[in-house]
Amino acid sequence: MPRHPVPLGFVFRSRAKSEKEAVAEKASVTDSKQTRDPQAPKGRPTPKRSESQSQRRSVANTPTTRKEAAKRSRDERRAALEKQRQALATGDERYLPARDKGPVRRFARDYVDSRFHIAEFFLPLAVLILVLSMVRVPALQNIALLLWLFVIILIVVDSVGLAIRLKKQLNVRYPDQNKKGVVAYALMRTLQMRRLRLPKPQVKRGERP
Repeated sequence: MPRHPVPLGFVFRSRAKSEKEAVAEKASVTDSKQTRDPQAPKGRPTPKRSESQSQRRSVANTPTTRKEAAKRSRDERRAALEKQRQALATGDERYLPARDKGPVRRFARDYVDSRFHIAEFFLPLAVLILVLSMVRVPALQNIALLLWLFVIILIVVDSVGLAIRLKKQLNVRYPDQNKKGVVAYALMRTLQMRRLRLPKPQVKRGERP
């Protein structure tokens, strides 16, 4: 059978079309390679810039040796202790030790700090009584003994009164809060001189919490 000649125009159009498709496919492949983050895993979407920066930051901040890890741990402990020290001076609840945290314990501290207590003068009185008892004068030694008994009785009476009043106030103000150990916590605070108390007093004498 006679072969029909293929028109030259058809051959050129087919070749041009094939070349255009190849160029377009190559361009799409190049674009996809450029848009994909080199750090992104294959087959997953490219992470946002903020996520990539945070990941790079975390990788950069990760200690690479045991010495660096130990140094970072010491720095973190030192920073935590410094925050706790400042909190004990300012009363910042966020960084206080666990035994001092919470509104109930804060109220107990303020309740104690707003009043005079015999127990806070126990240390200087004890030193005075000790000095008197060391003097080799029977009269002064008897006075020291009586004074010691008198101070002990006053501290006990004052502490019992404080415990009763504080417990009543706590039941009124915080009926649903855990109040276990709060009264003992307040009584221990009365044994410290005001200027030595930690956390530092946040109320003045006579100022009701």
